[in-house]
Amino acid sequence: MKLAGRIALVTGGSRGIGRAIVHALAKEGAKVAFTYNSNEEAANGLVKELELDQREAIAFKADAANGERAVEVVNAVVEKWGKIDILVNNAGIIRDNLLVRMGEDEWMDVINTNLNSIFHYCKAAVTHMMSARYGRVVNISSVAGRYGNPGQTNYAATKGGIDGFSRCLAYEMGKRNITVNSIAPGFIATDMTEAIRNAAGKEIKKQIAVRRLGEPEDIANATLFLASDDASYITGQILTVDGGLTLGSGM
Repeated sequence: MKLAGRIALVTGGSRGIGRAIVHALAKEGAKVAFTYNSNEEAANGLVKELELDQREAIAFKADAANGERAVEVVNAVVEKWGKIDILVNNAGIIRDNLLVRMGEDEWMDVINTNLNSIFHYCKAAVTHMMSARYGRVVNISSVAGRYGNPGQTNYAATKGGIDGFSRCLAYEMGKRNITVNSIAPGFIATDMTEAIRNAAGKEIKKQIAVRRLGEPEDIANATLFLASDDASYITGQILTVDGGLTLGSGM
């Protein structure tokens, strides 16, 4: 197994893309901790699923925007399993609105959850990775960070920020055998995209080269690759996983 003996932490891991990532990492032998915000039933259910499959996992309730809680979670993982090898920053929300109608709370909620959480979890985790001289950091961004979407100035700002953050951190951590990369999903079939899929799913598929929406497992497989030693010579990169959505003039 590619991740045998590795310890991973996934933020926002109880559903959607995060859940698929947790499954993928655990299937390849990693012990996986993950955070969730509110759905304790889903989180506990995932832990039980993995335990039935002879995998080891633990769930932490955590508001992704809470910096103190990020440090507590990372330290708890290290205390339980002795180290942290892989960090996947997946937690994210949307609060869509046109800028002229957007309240400051809608702006800040997205900034705090999507972008500031990356700062908090990376800072807490790479400290331990530096001591071990090993680490894999994978940050989930979005094609919206480069191409934009109407009504998503807040969301696109965070996702573009994640890509820039990842490149800078990759420079800082490279000599310590820590890689840092981003994955930019396109339209993925999750709860977050349900409304737009219901409203315009057929039209969206026409814009995608492979003529289908992505599945959470598509992002999980890319994450698995970047988290493994197969990707040890890849850092500071943005891996677009969008089925060819952005091949032409953009979204």
